[in-house]
Amino acid sequence: MTKPNLLELPIGAQLAYLAEGGANVIYRIVSAKSAIASKKELPLAVNGAGPGVVDSYSVPPEFKGKLLRLRKDTPSGIPYQEIARNFDKNIRPLFQPEELVDQELVCLPRGLIQHCNDQLRVAEMDGKRSKRRQGVYLATTEPFGLLITDMTTFNDTGMVLAELKPKWLLQSPSAPATARRCRTCAMRDMKNHEAWTRGKKPERSFCPLDLVSDKFENVLRATRSVKGCKDPKRLAKVLYWNGTMQKLLAHQRAHRDVGLHGPPAQSRDKSLGMTLRDCTMFIKMPRDEVGTVEIRLGDLDLKTGAGGKAKYWLDVEKQMISEGWYLGSKSCSHMSDCALQGSRGHSQPSI
Repeated sequence: MTKPNLLELPIGAQLAYLAEGGANVIYRIVSAKSAIASKKELPLAVNGAGPGVVDSYSVPPEFKGKLLRLRKDTPSGIPYQEIARNFDKNIRPLFQPEELVDQELVCLPRGLIQHCNDQLRVAEMDGKRSKRRQGVYLATTEPFGLLITDMTTFNDTGMVLAELKPKWLLQSPSAPATARRCRTCAMRDMKNHEAWTRGKKPERSFCPLDLVSDKFENVLRATRSVKGCKDPKRLAKVLYWNGTMQKLLAHQRAHRDVGLHGPPAQSRDKSLGMTLRDCTMFIKMPRDEVGTVEIRLGDLDLKTGAGGKAKYWLDVEKQMISEGWYLGSKSCSHMSDCALQGSRGHSQPSI
């Protein structure tokens, strides 16, 4: 359950824009000193307070190691109270606290969202906000923010960060028995073919089945394709038989109501199954290889079939089956690194 005594964003808190996606904007809560020192592309948004309060502001202990997530005003946006309830009920029981990018509701002061939106508009006018994000702003009707675990290496030169999406660690239960592509690789082949027809460059990435292989060389094959990873061998050593990855695999196997099988696409079981197949794994490693490695799973907002998503899930699966994408017989398929392809192919049970 959501905690009854909610945190409140303190007076004088300064927010430094960090990043944004289609549904949220992420801010770092900073002290006045670090705000001046950091050269952010976007201006700071300050929780209204007098100059003296801002000048002397320091981040309270309960906010340290946290980022602030604010919700955008989008047609498919889900109120943060509902997101928090779903997380507490469906996700939190599946993992240990140290395995999750935690999230906690925090009350926002009146006027903060409007001030943040003003700053986003200023950034647009200055050409400092991504063009594809322009025109969409924070939801002024959302009274809460979400405090999430900070998995960046901000001000910590002794750590390096790798992140990846494990995706489908097991084959789709509705894939053909003779499949030469796992679900993720079949989907990538299909999208690459569409990109190729439009004259765009195809995407290369790892096969998720390699991440949970019992052979180290297969895990290494996967980590060599992780974007931004400068030490694939070290990352492979961390992920080989990693407990959190194996737990995610087990939960995907348990929540197998995906593909064309199981209950209706709008059901909670299918929503959880798809959520577990679209999370992000953050791996924070010490440069000296002596300290503790921190691995957490994020992007675990419960996915729903609303807004046409349920139909999309079913339509994509039907398309990959009917058009032969699972069989690897289409254009661009020779570029696939799927574990089920060619000499690497092996019996991979569906879930």
